[in-house]
Amino acid sequence: MAKDFKNFNRAKTQNYGVGLVAVFILLSLTYITMSRTNTMRISVATSQLSSVPNMNRSITSGDHSNGPQKDSLEGGILKPEKKPICDFSNRKSDFCEAEGDVRIIGKDTRMVYVSSSHDQFGHDGGGDSWTLKPYARKVAAASGAGVREVTLKLVNGYHGEDSLRCTVNYTVPAVVFAIGGWTGNFFHDFADVLAPLFQNAYPFNGEVQFLVANMIPSFINKYQPILKKLSRYEIIEYDKDDAIRCFKRVILGLRLSTAEDFQMNPSNSPHGYSMLDLASFVKSVYSLERLRPSRITAGAGGGVEPVKKPRLMLITRARTRRFMNAKEIVQMAEELGFEVVVSEANPDVAKFARIVNSCDVLMGVHGSALTNMVFLPTNGVVIQVVPWGNLDWIAEHYFKEPARQMKVNYIEYSINEEETTLSEMYPRDHAVFKDPKSLHRQGWNTYARIFLREQNVRLDLRRFRPFLERALQILREIN
Repeated sequence: MAKDFKNFNRAKTQNYGVGLVAVFILLSLTYITMSRTNTMRISVATSQLSSVPNMNRSITSGDHSNGPQKDSLEGGILKPEKKPICDFSNRKSDFCEAEGDVRIIGKDTRMVYVSSSHDQFGHDGGGDSWTLKPYARKVAAASGAGVREVTLKLVNGYHGEDSLRCTVNYTVPAVVFAIGGWTGNFFHDFADVLAPLFQNAYPFNGEVQFLVANMIPSFINKYQPILKKLSRYEIIEYDKDDAIRCFKRVILGLRLSTAEDFQMNPSNSPHGYSMLDLASFVKSVYSLERLRPSRITAGAGGGVEPVKKPRLMLITRARTRRFMNAKEIVQMAEELGFEVVVSEANPDVAKFARIVNSCDVLMGVHGSALTNMVFLPTNGVVIQVVPWGNLDWIAEHYFKEPARQMKVNYIEYSINEEETTLSEMYPRDHAVFKDPKSLHRQGWNTYARIFLREQNVRLDLRRFRPFLERALQILREIN
């Protein structure tokens, strides 16, 4: 009996010991897991990088599925899998994001270094690097041909080398991007730079430093109000000096929520931004106070009695895709009850934005000037006249879907063979009329020369009149 009792106590003591060990292990694992979230991190992008075509090298290792990152247990220590710091999965724009000790070298190398001995995501600083052009149009090789590449490289810590010694230290994050490419065209100014920059910089509430490659002073001057609203700091042309600028966080390139032009996908945006958010932001930048179209009511006999005449802006073009009968179009619009403003797009953005915002309807032939719909009051109307030549897809892609996302009503009018001046230049049995797509297949130069540069428009007023009446009906219904 005494022996059994003694064995029982011994067993009980052993069980207590095992329990204490188990509790210790549990607490240790909890501490490790919690401390992970408080250490320096270098991460961004969670995306299906394994499916990216034409990559010269693997840009990450470990699990890059859409699900949670997997951890592995090595030597009894919970070790996280590597996570990417760059994302090349968007067919329009590449970007990287790094946090920690980030050093941006000037004109000699134009490279971004991240000083790290071993971070919690598994990178050992052993020379991993990513090279990209920080311009949001990689899908078209010609557009980024002149944009300088930037390389983000991981190094094994900073050991006092002069080549990595900070010249300037910053307390705010940096966004590094290029202005080159196809900027200078109003549509591409917004689609390739301003809209992507809004998505990346607006969350910082002005507390972010812009570092720009391929600087174009005229672009900075033209859009200074927008740029100043996004960043309180003077823009740095970082690839023109020898400075080594040090940051705790850097976004290299511009992250997009979709690969479509001049569009946003709120469900794929870290902050849920939409094109309506962009339009509201831009209108606030230029102090545009008109948020709704004019109020219109139906009069006796089915006529229209506007409380204030609805304003229609007819955008004319000086050289190509011009309205050959603009005066007749204006006369018909006025007979229907519009007050008509005729104008060619003005390089003074602030001035032109105020004029557009004073209108209810924006009308023009397909071209970059229709980008001004961003200044229209919400629920206004844009009428796009699509030239001849199977241009419906590009017309819808560039303006129909962006208009919908900005809550601007969209009307599309495609001209016929009789309404294009190409009928005066080519016989009716030419491929221009019989098989326009065959000319598309000959490449951009042929396609653009014929359908975008040689063509002007003479609207059939009887055919077009119902489209103006539809614009009036939309304005009547929203009021």
